Amino acid sequence: MTKVLVSDPIDQTGIDILSQVAQVDVRTGLPPAELKAIIGDYDALMIRSGTQVTADIIEAATKLRIIGRAGVGVDNVDVPAATKRGVIVVNSPEGNTIAAAEHALALMLSLSRHVPHAHASTMAGGWDRKTYVGNELYKKKLGVVGLGKIGSHVARVAKAMGMDVMAYDPFISVERAQQLQVRLMALPALFAEADYVSLHLPRTPETENLVNAELLATMKPTARIVNCARGGIVDEAALAEAVQNGVIGGAALDVYAKEPLAADSPLRGVAQRLILTPHLGASTEEAQENVAVDVAEQIRDVLLGLPARSAVNIPGLTPEVMEQLKPHLQLAETLGLLLSQLAGGDVEQLEVRLQGEFASHPSQPLVVAALKGLLSAALGDSINYVNATLEAKARGIHVVEVKDDASRDFAGGSLQLSSTGSKGNHSVTGAVFADGDLRITTIDEFPVNVTPSRHMLFTRHRDMPGIIGNLGTVLGEHNVNIASMQVGRRIVRGDAVMVLSLDDPIPASLLATIHAINGIQESHPVTL
Repeated sequence: MTKVLVSDPIDQTGIDILSQVAQVDVRTGLPPAELKAIIGDYDALMIRSGTQVTADIIEAATKLRIIGRAGVGVDNVDVPAATKRGVIVVNSPEGNTIAAAEHALALMLSLSRHVPHAHASTMAGGWDRKTYVGNELYKKKLGVVGLGKIGSHVARVAKAMGMDVMAYDPFISVERAQQLQVRLMALPALFAEADYVSLHLPRTPETENLVNAELLATMKPTARIVNCARGGIVDEAALAEAVQNGVIGGAALDVYAKEPLAADSPLRGVAQRLILTPHLGASTEEAQENVAVDVAEQIRDVLLGLPARSAVNIPGLTPEVMEQLKPHLQLAETLGLLLSQLAGGDVEQLEVRLQGEFASHPSQPLVVAALKGLLSAALGDSINYVNATLEAKARGIHVVEVKDDASRDFAGGSLQLSSTGSKGNHSVTGAVFADGDLRITTIDEFPVNVTPSRHMLFTRHRDMPGIIGNLGTVLGEHNVNIASMQVGRRIVRGDAVMVLSLDDPIPASLLATIHAINGIQESHPVTL
């Protein structure tokens, strides 16, 4: 039985989705040793930020196919170790976008109007209006560091509030910045000019302690900084000192280098102009349901043999690319699986040729999908989009990628896979039709027009009277029903191919009889 472990609290809606395809065990707060002891029984693991999925855990997870993080980051997962084992790691890059962006804006507004400190004073019996005179955000300069989904939403809302928005993001194009109506700037210039800075970066070796004492010292004494992204990108001791000494006007943090925030953290010693919240960025009812549903659906899909839409360790396969290329990826995988069976599993070189409109698509995901199909006949469920390239390399399969813009066989272009091996060379071509249907359009250069089906039979034969009838008779005698049949040939009475879609698999004992039919040169039962 397929089993999923949920080791952090998630919304019940996500558990209900997982229960459609697997036994779901909810066991939260497991110590690392206990998690390691039981993880070998599970096909999937769903977590939030609490569970640390280390290399040791992944090594013990002998059945694990997917790790799903119900949130944006995956910094609590050893992604390289998972990739090496062929375990897909998925997250929910959009599920808490609005919640995190709104929390950053809420902290910005709270800083400008001293909301928490004025509230505490009033609750204590005070009525101090002079101390808590605030500032307006209107016409102030906001520096957004990181223009991903959350940072972009903060920028849009800030623009609507009348703020002058600047941004730093080395991976964002000028065109994208213009669409958001923000000015791209170098990081030092942004910090020097901004009245408010909102951080929206991942924690990496490059961004760790990015905001340090030196950078804080370049800011205006009235400037304020907000971090709802990741702990560790701000030097907390330096920030506490900068706020305490009036180097900057204030700060608000929702994330910390170590969580929960230590009792002796220097941040706790700053009495005024500092707001601390306990990692609430994604803590809305809507966001909790959104990320749980998003990740649970991806785990369900992977367990059913479908691709995940937000895998972080599949090269080139972003959610946007996944949505755009979904039928094309299915085609590449189907053709790879077909080719491997035609070649008898003996492939030394694979050529992936993107023709016509296919040449305009990102090629890397299509190559990975083709390799997954090519290797899955031999490796089964152990091969996936994560480890397909590594497995092909380990088996000495040389991959050649060709883009052919000039080919215009079909309106949407076509994809051709060709194999070279000791047992001979084979090629298959396919296309995605306007209605989304997949079609096999050539087999070893013979033209056909076949919709892939579960059970198929491919033959190479002499184009001569009686071949089709004799094969049909043999299959009928063995109770194998033919759903459809097509013949492809280049010249009359020359070589031809025959493609049969069958309701039933070909029994192994029947192959010798098929081979014995006069005129049949090759026969290949295929399961897709």
